[in-house]
Amino acid sequence: MTELRNVEADAWRFRLRVFVLAVVVLLAFALIAARLVVLQVVRHEDLADQAENNRTAIVPIVPNRGLIMDRNGVVLATNYSAYTLEITPSRAMDLEATIDALAEIVDIQPRDRRRFKRLRDESRSFDSLPIRTRLTDQEVARFAAQRYRFPGVEIKARLFRNYPLGELGSHAIGYIGRINQREKERIEDSDDAANYRGTDYIGKLGVEQSFESTLHGQTGFERMETSAGGYAVRRLNSHPATPGNTVMLSLDIKLQKLIEDMFGERRGALVALDPQSGEVLALVSKPTFDPNLFVEGIDQENWQALNESINKPLLNRALRGTYPPGSTYKPFMALAALELKKRSPTQVYNDPGFFNYGGRTFRSHEGGLGGVDMHRAIQYSSNTYFYSLAVDMGVDAIHDFMAPLGFGQITGIDLGGEVRGVLPSTEWKRKTYKRPEMKRWYSGETVSLGIGQGYNSFTMLQLAVAEATLANGGTRHRPHLIKAVKDQVSGQVTEVQQPPGENLGFNPKNVAIVNNALMAVNQAGTGRRVFLGAPYTSAGKTGTAQAVSMGQNVKYNARLLEEHQRDHSLFAAFAPVENPKIAVAVIVENAGFGAAAAAPIVRRVFDYWLQGQYPNEQDLAAVAKGQAAAPMGLPRRADEVSVAPEP
Repeated sequence: MTELRNVEADAWRFRLRVFVLAVVVLLAFALIAARLVVLQVVRHEDLADQAENNRTAIVPIVPNRGLIMDRNGVVLATNYSAYTLEITPSRAMDLEATIDALAEIVDIQPRDRRRFKRLRDESRSFDSLPIRTRLTDQEVARFAAQRYRFPGVEIKARLFRNYPLGELGSHAIGYIGRINQREKERIEDSDDAANYRGTDYIGKLGVEQSFESTLHGQTGFERMETSAGGYAVRRLNSHPATPGNTVMLSLDIKLQKLIEDMFGERRGALVALDPQSGEVLALVSKPTFDPNLFVEGIDQENWQALNESINKPLLNRALRGTYPPGSTYKPFMALAALELKKRSPTQVYNDPGFFNYGGRTFRSHEGGLGGVDMHRAIQYSSNTYFYSLAVDMGVDAIHDFMAPLGFGQITGIDLGGEVRGVLPSTEWKRKTYKRPEMKRWYSGETVSLGIGQGYNSFTMLQLAVAEATLANGGTRHRPHLIKAVKDQVSGQVTEVQQPPGENLGFNPKNVAIVNNALMAVNQAGTGRRVFLGAPYTSAGKTGTAQAVSMGQNVKYNARLLEEHQRDHSLFAAFAPVENPKIAVAVIVENAGFGAAAAAPIVRRVFDYWLQGQYPNEQDLAAVAKGQAAAPMGLPRRADEVSVAPEP
């Protein structure tokens, strides 16, 4: 029997299926519509930006770095453009094979490969890294003809830093180098992150580092339309970079050269200041180094030669070298005695050539000087007088008086890397040493402080600041190198304002007593031979500081010692006495008596600065060898001497 179908049920099921299908279709269209709303309305701006970024690329325009000039407009640091051959490791097929193939087209030395490897280790895989710099036009042409063979390799035109005077003034000027990973992290965490996009180099030392923000400039950009392959099609818009400003220093580079020439192959440091303003006229550290070696990344051989040299050419001895000041400390001890009423200028003490204290004998002049007052004690550098004075004052009184003068303190110079040195006190010793018996200050340790020995250890910058303060009647200025900034866009020159000098409150009569004694040093005392016939008045103090302790009963004989064990030669002076224009502190390491090595350098510095005279070649050579204690031959006029760039 044939089964009859339920038409009504079939129709209902059909309608249900149609309804479900319709709902599914409607839901699908609703989802599509909702997605369209999200894409076209909610995320429109974000997606439009992404699409624009896929179509365009922002290329940073690195600004030209500002120049560095001396006070007379001599260029100390500048820029030059050159072609570099660069590889992006992530885009190169086989990096080693690529470099080998490139070496057949352009000259790639082993040092280039080593530098590239070091840069690769420090950088990201998508950074463009130089394998060769300063390509010749012929090398550029050869590579361009075979560019298709080298994906990820391209020629770029870059600006390079150049120091036209080479080693001259290198510790003051400093250098730039490639930004390392630590510096990248610091920049990315700072407000300057955007301004360093595309920048590969940064100041590492000296003025280059301290005035980085002034010299760097403002990064610009170009918005480029790119193809699907990432190649630029056309420029859409751009914002030019603002070049860095020119930094004008207070240094006189001709004076700097004179001093460095007079040091010759000897080690040491010299700082010359204007007492009335704190301007640094010369900042010398010998030996020097060539900052051009660091611009493209120094090679291993040169780095080892500099870093492992026994003479430490990378050490800025003017800011970071600390030395006992020797007898150059005595005038400040005398001023302390007057200010603290520990001595009157007319009190006479017997100098038998030694000083006995605590069962020990401290040596002075052989045979002694007899009766000495303060003037004579400074003029002839009596150790006995100042041994006795140090004991009467005590270490803490000495510390409290010397600290405001700048000894053992950060002077605040506008260069980084300055060290504090040591101005001893009972508190300093208690904090410095660990063993209980070493923490205690013994009264016998005070004796040597009076003649600038013992724990005393200062920089030449600190000694120069103190000397300038004495020359300036007790008003201390902060030392500074920057004089003005020139805007590279407008050409406007703006003087950099410095804080006013600080008056330390010394009695003018006491300062005059000390300065008169210092003038007598150069007229009839230990500096008389060097300043014989000078057409200006000067005040100074020779100093001889021990490099190693000889013991109280051992007689010093330089010929029996290794060169690095011999005494240091120091001199601190200012001129002219009636209106000081320059104050100088200098040390020549292991060169012996102050009058023999250090003082002749200062005499010629004064001749140049005050008289416009420049030594002749024979005189320069003699001073550099430590053979001249008085002027030799006819000097040249300073304007006849040029400071020429190195070839």
